[in-house]
Amino acid sequence: MIEAELKARVRDPNAVQLRLDEYAVGRTEVYQDTYYDTAKGQLGSRDAELRVRTVHGDTGARSLLTYKEAKVDEASGSKPEHETRVENAEAVHRMLRGLGYQPVIAFEKRCRNYDVQARGRLMLATLVQVPEIDGTFIELETLVQDETDVQAALGDVRAVLESLGIEDADLTRELYTDAVLAHRTSGTRTDE
Repeated sequence: MIEAELKARVRDPNAVQLRLDEYAVGRTEVYQDTYYDTAKGQLGSRDAELRVRTVHGDTGARSLLTYKEAKVDEASGSKPEHETRVENAEAVHRMLRGLGYQPVIAFEKRCRNYDVQARGRLMLATLVQVPEIDGTFIELETLVQDETDVQAALGDVRAVLESLGIEDADLTRELYTDAVLAHRTSGTRTDE
């Protein structure tokens, strides 16, 4: 599956949240993300990602192992994604380290998630705050089977973002991982 996704800075988080509340019931969750790579950075050098995520919410905690391949769409950064739920996150962390992967960065994302049905697609809208980064972001994604549907899916995602008051000028491709690393290096909060 390919995650067709756009991400943007949110200028008025309260207004966007009110609009999202019209689409669906939101759920508040906290993500604990750890990204892995080899000592030589082989995954990063080919634009791949390996992540263990533990999601804490009202219904308890769940953990996911995710591998993302290189981008299939340069403008949006959309990538093929392979994800599975794991029963024991600590065991997965130990396995990855035992296989030679090293934690590159770990950080927290505070999220408000909405399962949105729009334009004939199931989408996930997420309002995101990362404590080490200034501002609020929105991620809107939908899954597609192959590259032939990516552009149409991104068009649908863009239309929903516009309905939420998000403009093309608000879109960003910068990564949370890069912004958090920059913050930790400089010792100050950063704008992504």
